[in-house]
Amino acid sequence: MIVVQHVQAASAPDSGPLFLGIISGQRRRSHAEVADRAARIAGGLQRFGVKQGDSVCILMRNDIAFIEAAYAAMRLGAYAVPVNWHFKPEEINYVLKDSGTSVLIGHADMLHQLRDTIPAGVTVLSAPTPPEILANYKIDPDHLATPDFAVDLEAWLEQQRPYDGPALPQPQNMIYTSGTTGHPKGVRRNAPTPEQTVASERLRALIYGLKPGVRALLPGPLYHSAPNSFGLRSGRLGGVLVLMPRFDPEEFLRLIQDQRIDTIFMVPTMFVRLMKLPEAVRRKYDTSSLRHVVHAAAPCPADVKRAMIEWWGPVIYEYYGSTESSALTFANSDDALRKPGTVGKILSGVLCHEHRRSTRRCVTVREMKEGPSRSAIRC
Repeated sequence: MIVVQHVQAASAPDSGPLFLGIISGQRRRSHAEVADRAARIAGGLQRFGVKQGDSVCILMRNDIAFIEAAYAAMRLGAYAVPVNWHFKPEEINYVLKDSGTSVLIGHADMLHQLRDTIPAGVTVLSAPTPPEILANYKIDPDHLATPDFAVDLEAWLEQQRPYDGPALPQPQNMIYTSGTTGHPKGVRRNAPTPEQTVASERLRALIYGLKPGVRALLPGPLYHSAPNSFGLRSGRLGGVLVLMPRFDPEEFLRLIQDQRIDTIFMVPTMFVRLMKLPEAVRRKYDTSSLRHVVHAAAPCPADVKRAMIEWWGPVIYEYYGSTESSALTFANSDDALRKPGTVGKILSGVLCHEHRRSTRRCVTVREMKEGPSRSAIRC
C-alpha cells in the first residue's frame, strides 16, 4: 500500500497555498492522483502475472509516470528496475534478460530503437514522452507514437482496476551499476523487515533530510541509485516533489524560489555550474527556504563547497557510500569548513578497517544490525 503522509501546505510569500503532489514541467499531479494511477498500474501488472519478487523494468527519463510505475511494482512486492536510458540497445537487452523481467515500461521515443532487442515474452507498455522532455532533448518526432510492438500505457491504464490485494513487504528498486568493469550488475536487496524499515527511515532522515511535508527538488536522473531513493521516498511524504527533466542552473534556482524548496539531492558538478552563473543571476533568486542540500557521487572541490556554504548558509551536507552499501560517512557544513576535503564522520553501525596490501588500499566493512544491508566494499 502507498501511504502518503498528509500535511498542511505552507504559503509562499504573496501567494496562495503551495501545491502538494508531484510536479514535472508544467504538469502537476496530486498525491491522490498518483496513488490512484499507481494502484491501477499495479492491478494491471498483477493481471500480466507480475508477483512478489518479480522485476518490472522502467526505461524513462525523469517523469511522474516513472514514480507511479515504481510505486506500482513495489506495491506488488516486486522490484522496479530503472534502466539507464543512455545504454545502447544491446546493453538494455542484457538488463532485460539479466533481471528476468516480464514487463518493460518506457517512453515511446526510447522504445523504437529496441524493436529487435526486446526478449521474447516481455510485454512492453509505451508511456507518452512528456512535453518538458521534448523541450529539453532532441527527439525524433517520428518516434513519439506508440510502437506497433507495444501497448499504449494511458489507454491500457483506463481499463485497469486498482490492485486490492494484501499489503506486501516493499523492496527498494533494483539498481544496475554502470558496468565500468564489464556488464552492469544488479544490486538486489530483500524487502526490509519492519525493524529494518525503521532503521532505513532514520538513515534517510539524517542523510537526505526527508521528513513529513518535505518540499523536494530532484535535478538528477531517477535511474541512479541515490536520486531514485531520494525521489521515491520524498514523493510519499505529503509535500511536493519537483522533477527536473535535466539540470539547468537558472531554472533550478527559479524552482527553489517559486516552489519554496527546502530539500535537494545534488552532485558536485551542479555546484560548479551554479557558481559559474553571473553573480547578478545568482542573487536574483530567493533560496532562503533551503534547509538540507545533500550531495554525493564524487568529491567536491573544497573551494566550491566553501562558496556554496557562503551563498546558501550551513545547509550543505555530504555523504560517501555506494550503490551496494548505501551511506558510510556523513559530513555537515561545519565539518567541511573546519576540515576542507573531509569525507565526514563514520555513521553509526559502520565498521571501517584499513589494510595496506599491494595495490589494494583498504577494505571497508559495513554492518547495520538493524539496517537493510550487510556488505563488504573493497577498494
